[in-house]
Amino acid sequence: MSNMEMTADIVIVGAGIAGLATALAHHRLGLRSLVLESSSYLRVNGAAFTTWTNAWKALDALGIGDSLRVAHPRIRGLVSYAAEAGVKTAEVEYVHKSTGVEHEVRCLRRKLLAETLSNELPSGTIRFSSQLVSIEESGHLKLLHLADGTTIKTKVLIGCDGVNSEVAKWLGFKKAAFDTRCAIRGYAVYEEGHGFGDKFVNFFGEGFRSGVVPCDDNSIYWFFSWSSATRVKELEENPLKMKEFVLSKLGKLPDNIKDVFRRTKVDDLVCSQLRYKAPWEILWADISKDNVCVSGNACHPMTTDLGQGACSALEDGIVLAKCLAEAFARSSTGEKCSEEEEYERIKMSLSKYAKERRWRAFDLVSTAYLVGHLQFTTEKVISFLRNKFLAPHLVTMLMKKAAYDCGMLKASTR
Repeated sequence: MSNMEMTADIVIVGAGIAGLATALAHHRLGLRSLVLESSSYLRVNGAAFTTWTNAWKALDALGIGDSLRVAHPRIRGLVSYAAEAGVKTAEVEYVHKSTGVEHEVRCLRRKLLAETLSNELPSGTIRFSSQLVSIEESGHLKLLHLADGTTIKTKVLIGCDGVNSEVAKWLGFKKAAFDTRCAIRGYAVYEEGHGFGDKFVNFFGEGFRSGVVPCDDNSIYWFFSWSSATRVKELEENPLKMKEFVLSKLGKLPDNIKDVFRRTKVDDLVCSQLRYKAPWEILWADISKDNVCVSGNACHPMTTDLGQGACSALEDGIVLAKCLAEAFARSSTGEKCSEEEEYERIKMSLSKYAKERRWRAFDLVSTAYLVGHLQFTTEKVISFLRNKFLAPHLVTMLMKKAAYDCGMLKASTR
């Protein structure tokens, strides 16, 4: 056990997408942060995720958008099927109806994004094997006690530590709720090229929804979510049964779609029950308190139905860094201020961040929840209407939620 004591102006708990993006946003503005990661390595959960226009604006603000675009071709639209009959029910382009502007949608590999974010950070920013066990107040500072005995004093504490966040717990957040649905995610590789083109293929069945989306010419990400959590433990423990379960639900879908699931290696399957924060809890929760705040899944875990979980976490990082940069602006110019003054500026900046993100998070979480339960209906009439008419309206809604610009980061001279 170590009895080391450290100090850092800004500490970020969690080196996931939210934590790394937040750290890089601070770095771009000349603010040094320390990222605590409980794992001994850069851990990535899941293979890929759909990145909408709002996420690409955030990645551009971080200065890494173009390097990621090279490896991830654009997705131009969505094709929807009814799985039982194998019939195409809708085809929609990702184009804004009133302006004719095409939305930027790509399927981004999580590992590549995490490595890109990490590589842009100064050496020593991430401290691995650093599990936060308790938070203590010490005047205007927070004392962070780690599992290895280390104590860290910090002026700002940011929780990006996911759905089971210790920082959120300290702020008084309730535990994220478990949805009645589960999701299996996988990743298929085609050495010879998959030939799927540039469309997101989405399909519905009785009590389930699934989709496949190309990451590049040789790989496809897929998901399968269903409305009963009764078998999740059994499937988690047996990836082969997990794969068989998915294949048994695919009905009369085209063979090239079924082949995506067949060729996925069982080691590349992940199964989990969906979790979310009740929308009303986001409205009254303390997203920030004094010099502590949360972001990403620590703040607003949501179901996967809008594809905005990671996208909104990227937004969080940009908005939060801009707010904190204002708090540290005077010290960056050499102007002296008291500890009390600095604390009050930090407190105000985090309050500003919370105010800006609260309604955005509420909107995304509540919309995802409602859309998800509409899509998973087993009522025959509603299922018919969903298959015939919902897909175009869903895409329009997705594009509306993606029409958010977190803004650019102004370089600091610090």
